[in-house]
Amino acid sequence: MPPLLDIRDLHTEFRTGDGIVRAVDGISYTVEAGETVAIVGESGSGKSVGAMSILRLIPDPPGRITGGEVLFSGRDLMKLPEEAMRRIRGSEIGMVFQEPMTSLNPVLTIGRQITEVLEQHRGATPAAARQRAEQLLGLVGIADPARRLKQYPHQLSGGMRQRIMIAIALTCDPKLIIADEPTTALDVTIQAQILELMKQLTRRLDIALIIITHNLGVVARYASRVNVMYAGRIVEAGSAAAIYHDPRHPYTIALLRSVPRLDRPRQTRLDPIEGQPPDLTRLDNGCAFRPRCRFAVAACAEARPALAPVGEAGHVAACFRAHETAAETGEAA
Repeated sequence: MPPLLDIRDLHTEFRTGDGIVRAVDGISYTVEAGETVAIVGESGSGKSVGAMSILRLIPDPPGRITGGEVLFSGRDLMKLPEEAMRRIRGSEIGMVFQEPMTSLNPVLTIGRQITEVLEQHRGATPAAARQRAEQLLGLVGIADPARRLKQYPHQLSGGMRQRIMIAIALTCDPKLIIADEPTTALDVTIQAQILELMKQLTRRLDIALIIITHNLGVVARYASRVNVMYAGRIVEAGSAAAIYHDPRHPYTIALLRSVPRLDRPRQTRLDPIEGQPPDLTRLDNGCAFRPRCRFAVAACAEARPALAPVGEAGHVAACFRAHETAAETGEAA
């Protein structure tokens, strides 16, 4: 049975005054029905652009999807007319954006922002749409939904606004939800609540989930598979267990070492990733992580390594020394 979502060699670029920025440079991965897949990487690695490309939400100009296929339920979304894409957005694929305060309309009530989706995509009557909206607010754990539907976004806390965004994403019973940094602006307690909520809802409703984050610790509990991105490319991919217990790409190892851990002494210093993310307008033919990598050798300056199998089945890494980095796993895991 084919996967629900199959992304093949996707390329997205932006034209800027300094040159062409290849924000997504040939990524490929799949998402099965009901599965949770994480996309992890630093800011600027291409995570969000890749997600927006799935829904063809890249502004043109300056952005443009220049190649690749996005097969969703057997259809290539890159070839559909715009009218067909509008029917898919919000109906078959839901999106939870990074900052709800900028995603929710400040001059419309919460109720109107939910009922509008039902009326547009499902042809629901205003009464039926309002009843469904109340059910959705209850589903995402908001008390007194009838009163909340009359309120505006500024009257709600950050955690409640994010719950509203999840409710809107669930409105039309989508097959897939893309959550772009859904907990970035929240404190750690609310982060845990939102992630648990999304985990419970996607399992109960059998919805596939792509969760995008810069924090490897966030997805350890929630994702079945993880894709690690750097400079527009996937540099390592595999099951969550493989990524956390047997990381092979130096960037993945560095990410894990930079996260605070409770099983180490309080005095243990974090191991930051030296240097800065690369300038995507000035990439050479070598590995983009080379200037920051403690494993770099001469070959790394000559060509970009392709993803190759390492460790267990389905575990791949784009590193010439991926088999040598296994010795570092004990410290990183």
